[in-house]
Amino acid sequence: MRKGGDSYDAVYRDFRWDIPARYNIGVDICDKWVAKGEGDRLALIHETADGAVETYSFARLKSLSDRFACALRRLGLARGERLAILLAQGPETAVAHIAAYKLGVVVMPLFTLFGPDALEFRLANSGAKAIISDSENLAKVTPLLDRLPALEILISTDGGAGGAGGDAAHDYGGLIDGAADGLVPLDTAAEDPAMIVYTSGTTGPPKGALHAHRVLLGHLPGIQAHHEHFPQEGDLCWTPADWAWVGGLLNVVFPAWHYGVPVVANRRGKFDGARAFELIARHGVRNCFLPPTALKMMRQVADPAPVNLRSVGSGGESLGTDLLAWGEAVLGLTINEFYGQTEANLILSNRAGLMPVKAGSMGRPVPGHEVAVVDEAGAVLDIGHVGQVAVRRPDPVMFLEYWDDAPATADKFIGDWCLTGDLARVDEDGYFWFVGRNDDVITSAGYRIGPAEIEDCLMKHPAVAMAAAVGIPDAMRTEIIKAFIVPAPGIVGTENLARDIQDHVKSQLAAHEYPRQVEFVTELPLTATGKIMRRLLRDREITPMQPEAGDDP
Repeated sequence: MRKGGDSYDAVYRDFRWDIPARYNIGVDICDKWVAKGEGDRLALIHETADGAVETYSFARLKSLSDRFACALRRLGLARGERLAILLAQGPETAVAHIAAYKLGVVVMPLFTLFGPDALEFRLANSGAKAIISDSENLAKVTPLLDRLPALEILISTDGGAGGAGGDAAHDYGGLIDGAADGLVPLDTAAEDPAMIVYTSGTTGPPKGALHAHRVLLGHLPGIQAHHEHFPQEGDLCWTPADWAWVGGLLNVVFPAWHYGVPVVANRRGKFDGARAFELIARHGVRNCFLPPTALKMMRQVADPAPVNLRSVGSGGESLGTDLLAWGEAVLGLTINEFYGQTEANLILSNRAGLMPVKAGSMGRPVPGHEVAVVDEAGAVLDIGHVGQVAVRRPDPVMFLEYWDDAPATADKFIGDWCLTGDLARVDEDGYFWFVGRNDDVITSAGYRIGPAEIEDCLMKHPAVAMAAAVGIPDAMRTEIIKAFIVPAPGIVGTENLARDIQDHVKSQLAAHEYPRQVEFVTELPLTATGKIMRRLLRDREITPMQPEAGDDP
Protein backbone atom coordinates (compact mmCIF):
# COMPACT_ATOMS: atom_id res chain seq x y z
CA MET A 1 0.00 0.00 0.00
CA ARG A 2 1.55 3.27 -1.11
CA LYS A 3 0.48 6.79 -0.34
CA GLY A 4 1.77 10.25 -1.06
CA GLY A 5 1.25 13.93 -0.42
CA ASP A 6 0.48 15.71 2.85
CA SER A 7 -3.20 16.61 2.44
CA TYR A 8 -6.29 14.45 2.40
CA ASP A 9 -6.88 15.06 -1.31
CA ALA A 10 -3.27 14.19 -2.17
CA VAL A 11 -3.22 11.06 -0.01
CA TYR A 12 -6.53 9.84 -1.41
CA ARG A 13 -5.52 10.58 -5.00
CA ASP A 14 -2.09 8.96 -4.79
CA PHE A 15 -3.04 5.87 -2.79
CA ARG A 16 -2.53 2.49 -4.47
CA TRP A 17 -3.24 -0.95 -3.05
CA ASP A 18 -0.38 -3.42 -3.04
CA ILE A 19 -2.01 -6.71 -2.02
CA PRO A 20 0.23 -9.75 -2.50
CA ALA A 21 -1.23 -12.79 -4.23
CA ARG A 22 -0.09 -15.05 -1.37
CA TYR A 23 -0.83 -13.85 2.14
CA ASN A 24 -1.66 -15.35 5.53
CA ILE A 25 -2.90 -13.37 8.53
CA GLY A 26 -1.27 -15.67 11.08
CA VAL A 27 2.16 -15.36 9.46
CA ASP A 28 1.80 -11.59 9.12
CA ILE A 29 0.78 -10.83 12.69
CA CYS A 30 3.10 -13.28 14.43
CA ASP A 31 5.63 -15.41 12.53
CA LYS A 32 6.86 -12.44 10.49
CA TRP A 33 8.46 -10.83 13.55
CA VAL A 34 10.33 -13.99 14.47
CA ALA A 35 11.58 -14.35 10.89
CA LYS A 36 12.87 -10.76 11.07
CA GLY A 37 14.86 -11.57 14.20
CA GLU A 38 12.47 -9.56 16.40
CA GLY A 39 10.81 -12.44 18.21
CA ASP A 40 11.55 -10.85 21.60
CA ARG A 41 9.36 -7.87 20.70
CA LEU A 42 6.46 -7.49 23.15
CA ALA A 43 3.13 -8.55 21.65
CA LEU A 44 0.62 -8.97 24.49
CA ILE A 45 0.13 -7.68 28.02
CA HIS A 46 -2.52 -9.84 29.66
CA GLU A 47 -4.16 -8.56 32.84
CA THR A 48 -6.32 -11.24 34.43
CA ALA A 49 -9.52 -10.68 36.39
CA ASP A 50 -7.60 -10.88 39.69
CA GLY A 51 -5.10 -8.23 38.57
CA ALA A 52 -2.18 -10.49 37.70
CA VAL A 53 -0.17 -9.46 34.65
CA GLU A 54 1.66 -11.73 32.21
CA THR A 55 3.43 -10.82 29.00
CA TYR A 56 3.86 -12.59 25.68
CA SER A 57 6.49 -11.95 23.03
CA PHE A 58 5.91 -12.71 19.36
CA ALA A 59 8.27 -15.67 19.72
CA ARG A 60 6.17 -17.08 22.54
CA LEU A 61 2.95 -16.64 20.56
CA LYS A 62 4.57 -18.33 17.57
CA SER A 63 5.66 -21.35 19.60
CA LEU A 64 2.25 -21.73 21.25
CA SER A 65 0.33 -21.27 18.00
CA ASP A 66 2.61 -23.70 16.14
CA ARG A 67 1.97 -26.36 18.74
CA PHE A 68 -1.76 -25.70 18.89
CA ALA A 69 -1.97 -25.85 15.10
CA CYS A 70 -0.22 -29.22 15.12
CA ALA A 71 -2.66 -30.43 17.78
CA LEU A 72 -5.67 -29.24 15.76
CA ARG A 73 -4.33 -31.03 12.70
CA ARG A 74 -3.83 -34.22 14.71
CA LEU A 75 -7.44 -33.98 15.91
CA GLY A 76 -8.57 -33.93 12.28
CA LEU A 77 -9.26 -30.25 11.63
CA ALA A 78 -8.43 -29.54 8.01
CA ARG A 79 -8.15 -26.61 5.63
CA GLY A 80 -11.46 -24.81 5.07
CA GLU A 81 -13.18 -26.37 8.09
CA ARG A 82 -14.49 -24.08 10.80
CA LEU A 83 -13.12 -23.51 14.30
CA ALA A 84 -15.37 -21.61 16.71
CA ILE A 85 -13.54 -19.51 19.30
CA LEU A 86 -15.77 -18.81 22.31
CA LEU A 87 -13.36 -16.93 24.54
CA ALA A 88 -12.91 -13.47 26.00
CA GLN A 89 -9.82 -11.29 25.50
CA GLY A 90 -6.73 -13.29 26.38
CA PRO A 91 -3.70 -15.26 25.19
CA GLU A 92 -5.63 -18.44 24.37
CA THR A 93 -7.86 -16.44 22.03
CA ALA A 94 -4.83 -15.03 20.24
CA VAL A 95 -3.12 -18.41 19.98
CA ALA A 96 -6.25 -20.06 18.57
CA HIS A 97 -6.65 -17.39 15.90
CA ILE A 98 -3.03 -17.45 14.78
CA ALA A 99 -2.92 -21.26 14.72
CA ALA A 100 -6.11 -21.56 12.68
CA TYR A 101 -4.97 -19.07 10.04
CA LYS A 102 -1.65 -20.85 9.65
CA LEU A 103 -3.58 -24.11 9.07
CA GLY A 104 -5.96 -22.56 6.54
CA VAL A 105 -8.84 -23.22 8.94
CA VAL A 106 -11.72 -20.71 8.91
CA VAL A 107 -12.24 -19.02 12.29
CA MET A 108 -15.66 -18.16 13.67
CA PRO A 109 -15.31 -15.88 16.72
CA LEU A 110 -18.19 -16.07 19.21
CA PHE A 111 -19.16 -13.65 21.99
CA THR A 112 -19.02 -15.15 25.47
CA LEU A 113 -22.28 -13.45 26.49
CA PHE A 114 -24.22 -15.30 23.79
CA GLY A 115 -26.96 -17.54 25.15
CA PRO A 116 -27.69 -21.06 23.92
CA ASP A 117 -30.03 -19.98 21.10
CA ALA A 118 -27.49 -17.53 19.65
CA LEU A 119 -24.71 -20.11 19.91
CA GLU A 120 -26.77 -22.88 18.35
CA PHE A 121 -27.73 -20.73 15.35
CA ARG A 122 -24.15 -19.74 14.58
CA LEU A 123 -22.62 -23.14 15.22
CA ALA A 124 -25.25 -24.84 13.08
CA ASN A 125 -25.23 -22.26 10.30
CA SER A 126 -21.43 -22.31 10.00
CA GLY A 127 -21.13 -26.07 10.31
CA ALA A 128 -18.31 -25.60 12.82
CA LYS A 129 -16.32 -28.81 13.36
CA ALA A 130 -14.41 -27.66 16.45
CA ILE A 131 -14.81 -25.20 19.29
CA ILE A 132 -12.38 -23.87 21.88
CA SER A 133 -13.79 -22.29 25.02
CA ASP A 134 -13.68 -22.41 28.81
CA SER A 135 -15.75 -24.69 31.02
CA GLU A 136 -18.34 -22.02 31.82
CA ASN A 137 -19.15 -21.38 28.18
CA LEU A 138 -18.80 -24.99 27.03
CA ALA A 139 -21.54 -25.76 29.51
CA LYS A 140 -23.87 -23.77 27.25
CA VAL A 141 -22.76 -25.73 24.19
CA THR A 142 -22.71 -29.34 25.35
CA PRO A 143 -26.52 -29.61 25.75
CA LEU A 144 -26.79 -28.57 22.08
CA LEU A 145 -24.51 -31.29 20.70
CA ASP A 146 -27.35 -33.58 19.62
CA ARG A 147 -28.51 -30.79 17.30
CA LEU A 148 -25.01 -29.93 16.07
CA PRO A 149 -23.86 -33.04 14.19
CA ALA A 150 -20.91 -31.24 12.59
CA LEU A 151 -19.42 -30.21 15.94
CA GLU A 152 -17.02 -33.06 16.75
CA ILE A 153 -14.12 -31.45 18.63
CA LEU A 154 -14.44 -29.61 21.95
CA ILE A 155 -11.39 -28.00 23.54
CA SER A 156 -11.42 -26.55 27.05
CA THR A 157 -8.92 -23.96 28.22
CA ASP A 158 -9.51 -24.71 31.90
CA GLY A 159 -9.87 -28.46 32.18
CA GLY A 160 -13.41 -29.44 31.29
CA ALA A 161 -16.66 -28.83 29.46
CA GLY A 162 -18.53 -28.01 32.63
CA GLY A 163 -21.52 -30.21 31.95
CA ALA A 164 -22.92 -32.98 29.81
CA GLY A 165 -20.38 -34.20 27.31
CA GLY A 166 -17.50 -32.89 29.41
CA ASP A 167 -15.50 -36.08 29.03
CA ALA A 168 -15.33 -35.41 25.28
CA ALA A 169 -13.52 -32.09 25.75
CA HIS A 170 -9.79 -32.01 25.07
CA ASP A 171 -7.59 -30.03 27.41
CA TYR A 172 -5.94 -27.01 25.75
CA GLY A 173 -2.84 -27.14 27.92
CA GLY A 174 -2.42 -30.85 27.42
CA LEU A 175 -2.78 -30.50 23.65
CA ILE A 176 -0.03 -27.88 23.53
CA ASP A 177 2.27 -29.80 25.87
CA GLY A 178 1.91 -32.90 23.74
CA ALA A 179 2.45 -31.21 20.37
CA ALA A 180 5.63 -30.60 18.45
CA ASP A 181 7.07 -27.10 18.19
CA GLY A 182 7.63 -25.75 14.70
CA LEU A 183 5.09 -25.64 11.89
CA VAL A 184 5.23 -24.89 8.20
CA PRO A 185 2.24 -22.55 7.70
CA LEU A 186 -0.08 -23.21 4.78
CA ASP A 187 0.73 -21.04 1.77
CA THR A 188 -2.66 -19.35 1.50
CA ALA A 189 -3.82 -16.96 -1.16
CA ALA A 190 -4.93 -13.49 -0.09
CA GLU A 191 -8.38 -14.43 -1.42
CA ASP A 192 -8.66 -17.63 0.62
CA PRO A 193 -11.34 -17.65 3.36
CA ALA A 194 -10.06 -16.76 6.84
CA MET A 195 -12.98 -15.95 9.14
CA ILE A 196 -16.76 -15.81 9.45
CA VAL A 197 -18.03 -12.88 11.50
CA TYR A 198 -21.76 -12.81 12.11
CA THR A 199 -23.60 -9.52 11.80
CA SER A 200 -25.05 -7.97 14.93
CA GLY A 201 -28.62 -8.81 14.04
CA THR A 202 -29.99 -5.28 14.24
CA THR A 203 -32.43 -5.88 11.39
CA GLY A 204 -33.13 -9.63 11.52
CA PRO A 205 -31.37 -12.99 11.81
CA PRO A 206 -27.58 -12.69 11.84
CA LYS A 207 -25.71 -13.48 8.64
CA GLY A 208 -22.20 -14.87 8.50
CA ALA A 209 -19.91 -12.49 6.63
CA LEU A 210 -17.08 -14.60 5.18
CA HIS A 211 -13.82 -12.68 4.94
CA ALA A 212 -10.59 -13.51 3.13
CA HIS A 213 -7.07 -13.23 4.58
CA ARG A 214 -6.69 -9.91 2.72
CA VAL A 215 -9.29 -8.30 5.01
CA LEU A 216 -6.58 -7.28 7.48
CA LEU A 217 -4.64 -5.41 4.77
CA GLY A 218 -7.90 -3.73 3.77
CA HIS A 219 -8.25 -2.33 7.29
CA LEU A 220 -4.83 -0.72 7.48
CA PRO A 221 -5.58 2.61 5.73
CA GLY A 222 -8.48 3.12 8.15
CA ILE A 223 -6.22 2.37 11.09
CA GLN A 224 -3.80 5.00 9.79
CA ALA A 225 -6.68 7.44 9.51
CA HIS A 226 -7.83 7.38 13.11
CA HIS A 227 -4.50 6.61 14.82
CA GLU A 228 -2.48 9.31 12.98
CA HIS A 229 0.93 8.13 11.72
CA PHE A 230 0.63 4.73 13.38
CA PRO A 231 2.83 3.31 14.76
CA GLN A 232 4.97 5.67 16.78
CA GLU A 233 7.51 4.95 19.51
CA GLY A 234 5.70 3.93 22.69
CA ASP A 235 2.36 3.09 21.06
CA LEU A 236 0.29 0.55 23.01
CA CYS A 237 -3.25 -0.47 22.10
CA TRP A 238 -6.34 -1.42 24.08
CA THR A 239 -10.05 -1.70 23.46
CA PRO A 240 -12.95 -2.84 25.62
CA ALA A 241 -14.52 -4.29 22.46
CA ASP A 242 -14.67 -8.05 22.65
CA TRP A 243 -12.30 -10.01 20.44
CA ALA A 244 -15.30 -11.81 18.98
CA TRP A 245 -16.08 -8.76 16.86
CA VAL A 246 -14.50 -6.90 13.97
CA GLY A 247 -14.05 -3.91 16.30
CA GLY A 248 -11.80 -5.89 18.62
CA LEU A 249 -9.91 -8.07 16.16
CA LEU A 250 -9.56 -6.05 12.97
CA ASN A 251 -9.71 -2.55 14.44
CA VAL A 252 -7.17 -3.22 17.18
CA VAL A 253 -5.43 -6.56 17.75
CA PHE A 254 -4.47 -7.68 14.26
CA PRO A 255 -3.47 -4.24 12.90
CA ALA A 256 -1.37 -3.60 16.01
CA TRP A 257 0.50 -6.88 15.55
CA HIS A 258 0.89 -6.24 11.82
CA TYR A 259 2.87 -3.15 12.85
CA GLY A 260 4.59 -4.85 15.81
CA VAL A 261 2.72 -2.81 18.43
CA PRO A 262 1.77 -4.50 21.75
CA VAL A 263 -1.84 -4.96 22.84
CA VAL A 264 -3.39 -5.03 26.31
CA ALA A 265 -5.92 -7.80 26.99
CA ASN A 266 -8.26 -7.67 29.96
CA ARG A 267 -10.91 -10.27 30.83
CA ARG A 268 -13.06 -8.21 33.19
CA GLY A 269 -16.79 -8.43 32.63
CA LYS A 270 -19.20 -5.50 32.56
CA PHE A 271 -17.62 -2.28 31.34
CA ASP A 272 -16.94 0.33 33.99
CA GLY A 273 -15.84 3.82 33.01
CA ALA A 274 -13.68 4.45 36.07
CA ARG A 275 -11.89 1.09 35.68
CA ALA A 276 -11.27 1.90 32.01
CA PHE A 277 -9.46 5.10 32.97
CA GLU A 278 -7.46 3.19 35.59
CA LEU A 279 -6.42 0.45 33.14
CA ILE A 280 -5.34 2.99 30.51
CA ALA A 281 -3.29 4.85 33.13
CA ARG A 282 -1.84 1.70 34.73
CA HIS A 283 -0.43 0.28 31.50
CA GLY A 284 0.37 3.53 29.73
CA VAL A 285 -2.05 2.81 26.90
CA ARG A 286 -1.57 5.25 24.03
CA ASN A 287 -4.09 4.14 21.41
CA CYS A 288 -7.70 3.07 21.89
CA PHE A 289 -10.75 2.02 20.00
CA LEU A 290 -13.59 3.11 22.30
CA PRO A 291 -17.17 2.47 21.13
CA PRO A 292 -19.62 5.33 21.70
CA THR A 293 -21.32 3.55 24.62
CA ALA A 294 -17.96 3.18 26.38
CA LEU A 295 -17.17 6.86 25.85
CA LYS A 296 -20.56 7.88 27.23
CA MET A 297 -19.94 5.82 30.35
CA MET A 298 -16.44 7.22 30.75
CA ARG A 299 -17.84 10.74 30.47
CA GLN A 300 -19.90 10.08 33.62
CA VAL A 301 -16.78 9.42 35.72
CA ALA A 302 -16.45 12.35 38.11
CA ASP A 303 -12.73 12.08 38.92
CA PRO A 304 -11.02 9.95 36.26
CA ALA A 305 -7.46 8.68 36.54
CA PRO A 306 -5.11 10.85 34.44
CA VAL A 307 -4.27 9.30 31.08
CA ASN A 308 -1.79 10.06 28.32
CA LEU A 309 -3.55 8.87 25.18
CA ARG A 310 -2.20 9.71 21.73
CA SER A 311 -5.14 8.60 19.59
CA VAL A 312 -8.71 7.39 19.99
CA GLY A 313 -10.99 6.07 17.30
CA SER A 314 -14.69 5.44 17.71
CA GLY A 315 -17.43 4.09 15.49
CA GLY A 316 -20.85 2.47 15.54
CA GLU A 317 -23.02 5.47 16.42
CA SER A 318 -22.53 9.21 15.98
CA LEU A 319 -20.81 10.76 19.00
CA GLY A 320 -22.31 14.22 18.77
CA THR A 321 -20.67 17.55 19.48
CA ASP A 322 -20.81 17.31 23.28
CA LEU A 323 -18.95 14.00 23.45
CA LEU A 324 -16.31 15.23 21.02
CA ALA A 325 -15.82 18.34 23.15
CA TRP A 326 -15.47 16.15 26.24
CA GLY A 327 -12.79 14.13 24.45
CA GLU A 328 -10.77 17.25 23.78
CA ALA A 329 -11.18 18.53 27.32
CA VAL A 330 -10.61 15.30 29.27
CA LEU A 331 -8.68 12.98 26.93
CA GLY A 332 -6.70 15.82 25.39
CA LEU A 333 -7.31 14.82 21.77
CA THR A 334 -9.79 14.82 18.93
CA ILE A 335 -11.67 11.52 18.79
CA ASN A 336 -11.59 10.37 15.17
CA GLU A 337 -15.00 8.98 14.29
CA PHE A 338 -15.04 6.33 11.61
CA TYR A 339 -17.60 4.23 9.84
CA GLY A 340 -17.90 0.70 8.53
CA GLN A 341 -19.80 -2.49 9.06
CA THR A 342 -19.07 -6.18 9.41
CA GLU A 343 -19.12 -6.68 5.64
CA ALA A 344 -16.84 -3.73 4.78
CA ASN A 345 -15.23 -1.92 7.67
CA LEU A 346 -13.30 1.36 8.10
CA ILE A 347 -14.35 2.85 4.79
CA LEU A 348 -15.09 6.38 6.08
CA SER A 349 -13.16 8.26 8.71
CA ASN A 350 -12.31 11.59 10.23
CA ARG A 351 -8.59 12.33 10.55
CA ALA A 352 -7.78 15.39 12.59
CA GLY A 353 -4.15 15.46 11.46
CA LEU A 354 -5.00 15.47 7.77
CA MET A 355 -8.27 17.37 7.39
CA PRO A 356 -10.67 19.50 9.42
CA VAL A 357 -12.98 17.41 11.58
CA LYS A 358 -16.65 18.24 11.29
CA ALA A 359 -18.29 17.24 14.55
CA GLY A 360 -20.89 14.55 14.08
CA SER A 361 -19.90 13.63 10.53
CA MET A 362 -18.90 10.14 9.41
CA GLY A 363 -15.83 11.64 7.78
CA ARG A 364 -14.59 11.21 4.22
CA PRO A 365 -13.67 8.06 2.28
CA VAL A 366 -10.57 6.36 3.65
CA PRO A 367 -7.83 6.21 0.98
CA GLY A 368 -8.19 3.07 -1.08
CA HIS A 369 -11.99 2.87 -0.77
CA GLU A 370 -14.48 4.28 -3.27
CA VAL A 371 -17.54 5.28 -1.26
CA ALA A 372 -20.66 7.10 -2.44
CA VAL A 373 -24.31 7.75 -1.64
CA VAL A 374 -26.47 5.95 -4.19
CA ASP A 375 -30.14 5.63 -5.03
CA GLU A 376 -32.19 2.45 -5.41
CA ALA A 377 -30.85 1.94 -8.93
CA GLY A 378 -27.21 2.34 -7.86
CA ALA A 379 -26.79 5.82 -9.35
CA VAL A 380 -24.52 8.17 -7.40
CA LEU A 381 -26.56 10.98 -5.87
CA ASP A 382 -25.73 14.68 -5.91
CA ILE A 383 -24.54 16.67 -2.91
CA GLY A 384 -27.16 16.92 -0.16
CA HIS A 385 -29.41 14.11 -1.41
CA VAL A 386 -30.14 11.24 0.98
CA GLY A 387 -29.42 7.70 -0.18
CA GLN A 388 -27.63 4.53 0.83
CA VAL A 389 -23.93 4.52 1.68
CA ALA A 390 -22.22 2.14 -0.74
CA VAL A 391 -18.65 0.98 -1.37
CA ARG A 392 -17.48 -0.23 -4.77
CA ARG A 393 -15.91 -3.63 -5.34
CA PRO A 394 -13.28 -4.93 -5.71
CA ASP A 395 -12.03 -3.80 -2.33
CA PRO A 396 -9.72 -5.81 -0.03
CA VAL A 397 -11.74 -4.96 3.05
CA MET A 398 -14.98 -6.31 1.54
CA PHE A 399 -16.43 -9.68 2.53
CA LEU A 400 -16.45 -12.58 0.09
CA GLU A 401 -20.07 -13.61 0.65
CA TYR A 402 -22.65 -14.40 3.29
CA TRP A 403 -22.01 -17.93 4.45
CA ASP A 404 -24.41 -20.37 2.82
CA ASP A 405 -26.73 -17.55 1.73
CA ALA A 406 -26.35 -16.69 -1.94
CA PRO A 407 -29.66 -14.74 -2.14
CA ALA A 408 -28.66 -12.44 0.73
CA THR A 409 -25.25 -11.93 -0.85
CA ALA A 410 -26.86 -10.95 -4.15
CA ASP A 411 -29.23 -8.55 -2.37
CA LYS A 412 -26.27 -6.79 -0.79
CA PHE A 413 -25.12 -5.47 -4.18
CA ILE A 414 -26.37 -3.26 -6.98
CA GLY A 415 -23.85 -3.89 -9.73
CA ASP A 416 -20.46 -3.31 -8.13
CA TRP A 417 -21.85 -1.23 -5.27
CA CYS A 418 -22.02 -3.01 -1.91
CA LEU A 419 -24.97 -1.49 -0.04
CA THR A 420 -24.54 -0.82 3.66
CA GLY A 421 -28.21 -0.30 4.48
CA ASP A 422 -27.30 3.03 6.09
CA LEU A 423 -28.71 6.31 4.83
CA ALA A 424 -26.54 9.40 4.56
CA ARG A 425 -25.90 12.53 2.58
CA VAL A 426 -22.66 14.08 1.34
CA ASP A 427 -21.94 17.77 1.85
CA GLU A 428 -20.11 20.14 -0.46
CA ASP A 429 -16.74 19.26 1.13
CA GLY A 430 -17.16 15.52 0.64
CA TYR A 431 -18.05 14.68 4.26
CA PHE A 432 -20.71 12.02 4.85
CA TRP A 433 -23.51 12.66 7.34
CA PHE A 434 -25.44 9.77 8.85
CA VAL A 435 -29.22 9.99 8.55
CA GLY A 436 -30.26 6.55 9.83
CA ARG A 437 -30.58 2.91 8.99
CA ASN A 438 -32.55 2.22 5.86
CA ASP A 439 -35.21 0.64 8.06
CA ASP A 440 -34.77 3.11 10.97
CA VAL A 441 -35.93 6.11 8.96
CA ILE A 442 -39.05 7.66 10.42
CA THR A 443 -41.69 8.90 7.99
CA SER A 444 -43.90 11.45 9.73
CA ALA A 445 -46.34 13.86 8.09
CA GLY A 446 -44.38 13.64 4.85
CA TYR A 447 -41.00 14.15 6.49
CA ARG A 448 -38.23 11.52 6.35
CA ILE A 449 -36.48 11.76 9.70
CA GLY A 450 -33.36 9.91 10.79
CA PRO A 451 -32.99 9.06 14.49
CA ALA A 452 -29.35 10.11 14.87
CA GLU A 453 -29.92 13.86 15.01
CA ILE A 454 -32.80 13.45 17.47
CA GLU A 455 -30.75 11.20 19.73
CA ASP A 456 -27.84 13.65 19.64
CA CYS A 457 -30.18 16.41 20.76
CA LEU A 458 -31.74 14.26 23.49
CA MET A 459 -28.28 13.45 24.84
CA LYS A 460 -27.60 17.15 25.36
CA HIS A 461 -30.38 17.37 27.96
CA PRO A 462 -28.75 17.23 31.42
CA ALA A 463 -31.27 14.66 32.70
CA VAL A 464 -30.53 12.15 29.92
CA ALA A 465 -27.85 9.44 30.18
CA MET A 466 -28.81 7.39 27.12
CA ALA A 467 -31.44 7.89 24.44
CA ALA A 468 -32.95 6.24 21.39
CA ALA A 469 -35.59 7.44 18.92
CA VAL A 470 -37.85 5.26 16.80
CA GLY A 471 -40.95 5.65 14.69
CA ILE A 472 -44.20 4.06 15.83
CA PRO A 473 -47.40 3.78 13.75
CA ASP A 474 -49.83 6.68 13.75
CA ALA A 475 -53.08 6.85 11.77
CA MET A 476 -52.71 10.52 10.90
CA ARG A 477 -48.97 11.03 10.46
CA THR A 478 -47.98 7.51 9.30
CA GLU A 479 -45.47 7.47 12.16
CA ILE A 480 -44.71 9.58 15.18
CA ILE A 481 -41.40 9.81 17.00
CA LYS A 482 -41.05 8.03 20.31
CA ALA A 483 -38.04 8.54 22.58
CA PHE A 484 -36.77 5.94 25.02
CA ILE A 485 -34.79 7.63 27.78
CA VAL A 486 -32.41 6.25 30.40
CA PRO A 487 -32.27 9.03 33.00
CA ALA A 488 -28.96 10.30 34.33
CA PRO A 489 -27.88 8.93 37.74
CA GLY A 490 -30.10 10.25 40.51
CA ILE A 491 -32.78 11.47 38.10
CA VAL A 492 -36.33 10.12 38.27
CA GLY A 493 -38.45 9.99 35.12
CA THR A 494 -41.63 12.04 35.55
CA GLU A 495 -44.31 13.43 33.28
CA ASN A 496 -42.93 16.93 33.86
CA LEU A 497 -39.47 15.78 32.85
CA ALA A 498 -40.88 14.15 29.72
CA ARG A 499 -42.49 17.44 28.73
CA ASP A 500 -39.26 19.30 29.39
CA ILE A 501 -37.33 16.88 27.17
CA GLN A 502 -39.93 17.28 24.41
CA ASP A 503 -39.64 21.06 24.60
CA HIS A 504 -35.87 20.78 24.52
CA VAL A 505 -35.92 18.86 21.23
CA LYS A 506 -38.63 21.07 19.77
CA SER A 507 -36.58 24.14 20.53
CA GLN A 508 -33.23 22.72 19.43
CA LEU A 509 -34.28 20.92 16.25
CA ALA A 510 -37.72 21.45 14.76
CA ALA A 511 -41.37 21.00 15.67
CA HIS A 512 -41.75 17.97 13.41
CA GLU A 513 -38.72 16.26 14.99
CA TYR A 514 -39.66 16.30 18.65
CA PRO A 515 -40.76 13.01 20.28
CA ARG A 516 -44.49 12.97 20.76
CA GLN A 517 -44.06 10.10 23.19
CA VAL A 518 -41.39 9.65 25.86
CA GLU A 519 -40.83 6.48 27.83
CA PHE A 520 -38.32 6.20 30.64
CA VAL A 521 -36.49 2.88 30.79
CA THR A 522 -33.78 1.32 32.92
CA GLU A 523 -31.63 0.39 29.92
CA LEU A 524 -31.58 0.29 26.14
CA PRO A 525 -31.20 -2.94 24.16
CA LEU A 526 -27.72 -2.93 22.65
CA THR A 527 -25.81 -5.29 20.43
CA ALA A 528 -22.54 -6.62 21.80
CA THR A 529 -20.77 -3.87 19.86
CA GLY A 530 -22.81 -1.13 21.51
CA LYS A 531 -25.29 -0.34 18.74
CA ILE A 532 -28.88 0.43 19.71
CA MET A 533 -31.25 -2.33 18.56
CA ARG A 534 -34.08 -0.05 17.50
CA ARG A 535 -36.20 -2.89 16.12
CA LEU A 536 -36.53 -4.21 19.69
CA LEU A 537 -37.60 -0.78 20.84
CA ARG A 538 -40.21 -0.66 18.10
CA ASP A 539 -41.46 -4.00 19.35
CA ARG A 540 -41.20 -2.68 22.93
CA GLU A 541 -39.26 -5.70 24.09
CA ILE A 542 -37.81 -3.82 27.05
CA THR A 543 -38.66 -3.29 30.68
CA PRO A 544 -40.39 0.07 31.13
CA MET A 545 -39.55 2.25 34.10
CA GLN A 546 -42.78 3.97 34.96
CA PRO A 547 -42.63 7.71 35.69
CA GLU A 548 -43.15 8.48 39.35
CA ALA A 549 -45.32 11.26 40.68
CA GLY A 550 -43.57 14.34 41.94
CA ASP A 551 -41.91 17.57 40.95
CA ASP A 552 -39.22 17.92 38.34
CA PRO A 553 -35.78 16.81 39.58
